Amino acid sequence: MDIFDNINRLASYALAVGLIEEEDVVFAKNRLLMELGLDGFDGMEKAGELPVVEKGELEGILSEILDYAVEKGLVKDSVAYRDLFDTRLMSVFVSKPSEVSKKFWSLYRKSPRKATGFFYEFSKDTDYIRRYRISKDVKWKVETEFGELDITINLSKPEKDPKAIAAAKNMKQTGYPLCLLCKENVGYAGRLDHAARGNHRIIRLELAGEEWGFQYSPYVYYNEHCIVFNFEHTPMRISRRTFERLLDFVGQFPHYMLGSNADLPIVGGSILSHDHFQGGAYDFPMAKAPYERMFQVEGFKDVECGIVRWPMSVIRIASKDAGRLVELSDRILRKWRDYTDEGAFIFSETDGVRHNTLNPIARFRNGKFEMDLVLRNNIATEEHPLGVFHPHAELHHIKKENIGLIEVMGLAILPGRLKEELSRLADAIVGGIDIRGDEALSKHADWVDEIRSRNSSIDSGNVDDILKREVGLVFAKVLSHAGVFKCDEAGRAAFRRFTDRI
Repeated sequence: MDIFDNINRLASYALAVGLIEEEDVVFAKNRLLMELGLDGFDGMEKAGELPVVEKGELEGILSEILDYAVEKGLVKDSVAYRDLFDTRLMSVFVSKPSEVSKKFWSLYRKSPRKATGFFYEFSKDTDYIRRYRISKDVKWKVETEFGELDITINLSKPEKDPKAIAAAKNMKQTGYPLCLLCKENVGYAGRLDHAARGNHRIIRLELAGEEWGFQYSPYVYYNEHCIVFNFEHTPMRISRRTFERLLDFVGQFPHYMLGSNADLPIVGGSILSHDHFQGGAYDFPMAKAPYERMFQVEGFKDVECGIVRWPMSVIRIASKDAGRLVELSDRILRKWRDYTDEGAFIFSETDGVRHNTLNPIARFRNGKFEMDLVLRNNIATEEHPLGVFHPHAELHHIKKENIGLIEVMGLAILPGRLKEELSRLADAIVGGIDIRGDEALSKHADWVDEIRSRNSSIDSGNVDDILKREVGLVFAKVLSHAGVFKCDEAGRAAFRRFTDRI
């Protein structure tokens, strides 16, 4: 198809999904002509065309337009440059922030679920969430002793182009926006070292009397994966205010959960410079985990308290009164910040550096507010330089990165390299090939030996399922390594010592 056909198809897509109305079509087409350096259509007949377009055709339409732009020298041919350019094209169809906000709150008055449903679909229809990339992520579930865990191999984030990385180094550093979470990203064209956000919109919220923003993650790891961020560029900090904000949010949006990454390196998320939460309409494995032991806290007999049966160390508290959960969560945080148990190798600080923090996760379920408090500690040693309560070296062939909020709750986000590596491992196992001399696969050699010892019969018909199950079992070990109180007799006794202190 020629460029004019694709301009018509893109306008038709925008009309079909409701981004524009019929009276906007000519305006939108003219904007596209301008972005592509064209003076007009090659004929009035073609200018009026509006072909029937399905939602799933967007990737192909944009790809053909980008090929044209590359051919005409409008954009360089790399993922980074193409992403900047196609976001400019899609921004033609995106309503002003005030208009999006008005529609959101109008729907909210009918139902919070309708409001978020609209905004989620809008974020996908505008291509802010690239459906066609998300669909490439590999996902499966694995049954373990802690219940079913969710495993994903993340392929939705495009590989960074070396040429674009080099070019970005030579760019003037503007310091604007300060980070990818700042409110200044709304409508920002982007640059090589900062993702394009021309099609990005946010909803303003009030949480605990403060102004916060609500948006979706462009790389959705689960259904309606949202981000709630402080309107001020302020560092991550777990405090009493954190619990107030989380519970205020789930009070306003009871069909969503909301949690926070920890506020210390190693156990924290990837962006510690900007206070933010992550949530969504997803039932994580940890939320399904039952209590292992109940306990009571003096002064809080009205609050349900228990230890969750989970590889990480989780205290769950529940009450119909959100204020009571704020009080008890704050008490547990203060006790944990200063807690040392040398027998369990837990030190609140060493050499003036503090180590204890937690991941709080709030939800509203069965008529009660719930708060899960996942105890974290980031101490490192010579034996475990990346962290004692972090995946140990023998698991790094599968997972080496920080264990953040999403993984704490039982959803593994594994590196994209694993898709090809697991495929090659399957061939090697079935073919009896020695992988110790293979640069890419040798790191898996000991693991493969263990898999062979546990599975007497492996063939082409079952090898993929066996590898998926084994990856899930590794992830369960990853979570166990990150747990401060281990799921054995000594660990449970140590956990009881802490709950007694509460």
